[in-house]
Amino acid sequence: MSGYIEGIDRGQVALFPEQLEDWIGEDHPVRVIDAFVDALDLSDAGFGRTAPARTGRPGYHPSVLLKLFIYGYLNRVPSSRRLEREAGRNIEVMWLTGRLAPDHKTIADFRRDNGLAIRWACARFVELCRQIGVLTGTSVAIDGSKFKAVNHRDRNFTAGKVKLRISHLEDSAARYLEEMTRADRHEQSEAVVTKVERLKEKLARVRQEVRRLEGIDRRLKDTPDGQISLTDPDARSMATYGKGTGLVGYNVQTAVDIETHLIVAHEVTNIGNDRAQLAPMARAAKTALKAQKLDAIADRGYFNGAELLACHEDGITATVPRPETSGNRKKGMFVKADFIYDAVADTYTCPAGKVLTYRYSREEGGLMHRRYWQNDCQYCPLKARCTTGKERRITRWEHEHLIEAMYVRMDETPDMMRMRRCTVEHPFGTIKAWMGATHFQMRRMKNVRTEMALHVLAYNIKRLINMIGVRQLLKALAA
Repeated sequence: MSGYIEGIDRGQVALFPEQLEDWIGEDHPVRVIDAFVDALDLSDAGFGRTAPARTGRPGYHPSVLLKLFIYGYLNRVPSSRRLEREAGRNIEVMWLTGRLAPDHKTIADFRRDNGLAIRWACARFVELCRQIGVLTGTSVAIDGSKFKAVNHRDRNFTAGKVKLRISHLEDSAARYLEEMTRADRHEQSEAVVTKVERLKEKLARVRQEVRRLEGIDRRLKDTPDGQISLTDPDARSMATYGKGTGLVGYNVQTAVDIETHLIVAHEVTNIGNDRAQLAPMARAAKTALKAQKLDAIADRGYFNGAELLACHEDGITATVPRPETSGNRKKGMFVKADFIYDAVADTYTCPAGKVLTYRYSREEGGLMHRRYWQNDCQYCPLKARCTTGKERRITRWEHEHLIEAMYVRMDETPDMMRMRRCTVEHPFGTIKAWMGATHFQMRRMKNVRTEMALHVLAYNIKRLINMIGVRQLLKALAA
């Protein structure tokens, strides 16, 4: 080994420092976890066992277990069994918990039983960021991302999936029966008898599986959304952009501050789309920031007239591109944007210069729409590029001016959507990188919300440390 850096002899007596404090530097991130939890009023937050019981074996103070979980999610160790091992071998955890080593069931039960309180602690850190002056902006980017649940796709059922599986099983049963009939025509040797018995066992298993699927099919008729997940009943099958990459999981919503990239609000849903999430997330962000007005940016998946109106009524300026659902542009035909609206006369002017006047109003999907058209379309030389019907009709929402103002903002700030993407994708990418190619540790919606709160809290702590440093954050916590 000459010429290399050499280690010590394993039989050498080592004189370790006598204090755990000597192992943890003054600017170590674990000190932030300790100071933050110590500054919380855990009894008011609703944590259990904040007061020791008069009888029975003493328990662990909730602050010890909360520190352990925040450390675990900050260092990619979310499993209760792995945290149990870390408590007995990791110097940082020993310092944080005072060399306490709770068993994995105690750790897991704490996370399960204190969900609301843990989510409160996550919101409290956002409030701390606001109080120390880090969160001063009034602009957020809103987005959702799909996270895997503890439920494999094979254990999620819809009516179509059940029908397809039963069809495949019936084909297998028919093939087994055919092989058994063919075997009966041969001489009954020991090998043939064994093969027939094996086919009978396979056929019995197939029929048992068919009966199980038929029972699931009957249960599906009573479910409001037509899905059943066997492992995690609250998880739902959700489509993603890649072909064949759908997953069974949850749709996590976040509102991220554009200036700092801190997550100011989040929510976990099991709805596969984002169309009804804009106003709730914008309101939650406005409440967290304690702002009088708020600018919210989201992608076209959030476009919903009712949500835009709700944001406007709450003092929130929402910017969401309108998805183009018509295929006319690809066909070389005129689209609605080619028709010019005159707000004073309440008319539209078509590309041929004709005026489309207001005809009537009707309610569609809970929103009031106005209809415009004129009767000379059949004689227009541009009709082939405009409509295949008798006349071209234009529909205008009664609050269309909100959408028109939104497009003016987008024209004035052309990089707005790029800024949204750079802002909101960063937290999701970081959290998913920490999680790795895995799923949530817990089942059911309320428990998944608890786990997501720990992920968000860990992300925000790491982000704030990177922004202002450990020493500055410790001063803020002590103030």
